[in-house]
Amino acid sequence: MKKILLSFVVALAAFQAKADEGMWTLFDLPQPVFQQMQAEGYALPYESLYEADNAVMKSVVNFGGFCSGVVVSPDGLVFTNHHCGFDAIRTHSTVEHDYMLNGFIANSYAEELPNENLFVSFMVAQKDITSLMDSLGVRNMPYSMIEELVDTVESVLSRQLREIDPTLRVEVKPFYEGNRYYVTTYRDFHDVRLVFAIPKSMGKFGGETDNWMWPRQTCDFSVFRVYADPDTNGPAEYSEKNVPYHPKHWAPVSMQGYKEGDFAMTMGYPGSTSRYLSSYGIKERYAENAARAQVRGVKQDVMIRHMRADEAVRIMYDSKYAQSSNYWKNSIGMNKCIDSIGLIGQKERFEDQLRRWQDQTGYLKGELDFYQMNYLYARRFNATRMFTLFQETFFADELSTRAFRACYGRMKVQGPEDNPEKQYIEFVDNRNEWDQATDCEIMGALLQNYREQALPQYLPDFYKYIDKEFGGDCTRYAEYLYKNSILMRSGEPIYINKKNYGRDRGVEYGVDLIDVLMSIMGEIRDGMSDIDEQEMKLCAAKLRMEQDMPNYSDANFTLRLSYGQIGGYTLGGTKSDYYTTASSMVDKMLLGERGVIDYEAEPEMKTLLSARDFGTYTDPRTGTMQLCFLSNNDITGGNSGSPVFNGKGELIGLAFDGNWDSLSSDIFFDRELARTISVDIRYVLFMMDRWGHADRLLREINAH
Repeated sequence: MKKILLSFVVALAAFQAKADEGMWTLFDLPQPVFQQMQAEGYALPYESLYEADNAVMKSVVNFGGFCSGVVVSPDGLVFTNHHCGFDAIRTHSTVEHDYMLNGFIANSYAEELPNENLFVSFMVAQKDITSLMDSLGVRNMPYSMIEELVDTVESVLSRQLREIDPTLRVEVKPFYEGNRYYVTTYRDFHDVRLVFAIPKSMGKFGGETDNWMWPRQTCDFSVFRVYADPDTNGPAEYSEKNVPYHPKHWAPVSMQGYKEGDFAMTMGYPGSTSRYLSSYGIKERYAENAARAQVRGVKQDVMIRHMRADEAVRIMYDSKYAQSSNYWKNSIGMNKCIDSIGLIGQKERFEDQLRRWQDQTGYLKGELDFYQMNYLYARRFNATRMFTLFQETFFADELSTRAFRACYGRMKVQGPEDNPEKQYIEFVDNRNEWDQATDCEIMGALLQNYREQALPQYLPDFYKYIDKEFGGDCTRYAEYLYKNSILMRSGEPIYINKKNYGRDRGVEYGVDLIDVLMSIMGEIRDGMSDIDEQEMKLCAAKLRMEQDMPNYSDANFTLRLSYGQIGGYTLGGTKSDYYTTASSMVDKMLLGERGVIDYEAEPEMKTLLSARDFGTYTDPRTGTMQLCFLSNNDITGGNSGSPVFNGKGELIGLAFDGNWDSLSSDIFFDRELARTISVDIRYVLFMMDRWGHADRLLREINAH
């Protein structure tokens, strides 16, 4: 009995030591996790998270398939990050009406702007269907066939569900590296309209200088509205007749603030983590990060130079540059953290422990083979690095993208089936989305960079043509293709069975790319299923060895809960603040006035942030307006826009970033350093009020 009690105490202590780590599914949240949440300050009952009619999760949305958001009013108003709404804002922007630069305010429903292809999804329910998948033989089939089975099950369940409610859809996804399977039901709304956008100077304040860094002052939010069918209050395609959606539950907005140590909970859609990844997989990730950062650095140097020279180009490329630079810096930071904490060594030691446990118990003996895993990863190491280098290089400009789509069969072939010479492809006229001089220089710079970085066996044949006809000058070659290739025609037929098609240098360029890509992918695919199977069994062994402790699954863009506390962190003996103030932003604005571009802002913004009295937006404890804050919640890409709730389930902020010192958190959560950076909801409302004068929206939100 004493031994049992001792083992329970040890397990509990171990769980508490990592209590703030985790991206937990809600329908099966372990009771020990919920009890720890209560101990840290969550004041609502268990069913308030998932089951109740007013459950917190019912206000949280998947925003566009790439971010998170939260409904904050009875009329379907949605808060997300500015960078999540960035592309929608850009789409509506012109040189004459630059909503990215100057912001946007809809003063009535009629002024709210529709967005093609933008949607929000509400999770309706989730269920474990592992037993169903087991009954269909998922454990006994080759790993390469499992995806086909998952798709089949998803199709059958979707068909059955639509017969009951045609507004619902389902997704079947593997969890715990394929050791379990869950089905998730969603309701999607496709009429989502832009309501409010802060000027770029505030929504992206700090730019790349501050990205992934602390302290932050970025006012990273934008506002949208969900519209619904006027008769059913359900999903509907865009129509002028649609009306604001009326949800059963929305998040109450708190003006009471927080203090260090207060409970904080995020809910959102984290995209992807690899916490169960082997040491061999981390070595591979390290090489991929290095290749990604190197190529993006070259591309961004060209892009930013053209953006700063031409306002029209800046509008075209603002979103592209932001997307590129975000994971350029992330890749650099992740590798830095992998090195600084010795993560590969930590994983290797854990795998040694797991191997000894396997020898003692016999669990998966002969199936989980560490030596085989090492061999499989080593065999594909060069090809994997080259795939990242290839992908980052040849999907970066318009011509390369068109060449790939045309030559890889990604374009719809039109024309009569019985007359091949009349069959054609056609590129839409999208010249408002790219600039030829910019894209052409990007292509030339990346072609030269690829030649310098790639192993010789992975060089496409067109480099011989560059050497012969252009003296090795990749930029001249790019200019030639942009000027002469039929692939650059927009809005007119390109006949694919005419002789001039196959002889076109742009088409030849695409064919050469496909040849190299097929070679790389062939090397990667050879053994991929075996690697995936070994990683799945590694996860299974870890779960079995730690079966007395709750374990969460890696992120896969399904709704997750993370909890922790408000607070800073200590690095090098120095403790950080856990919030920033208006005065700290004014200090940076002064640097902007001296030429630091990322800190430039309109004089009006400096005036607003220099106020002596922030009224109801003043924190009662500190006597100032707080801008951004830290918590030790567990987030990753996709969590952008995730609501941050206090212990009462009230909205206190929107998560938008992590800190530089813990960028390895996708593969390892460092409890001492990992922090979520969020914008204070009072800062959001202050800007809506004092800058936007958005009284109708503030009344609708009814913050208290």
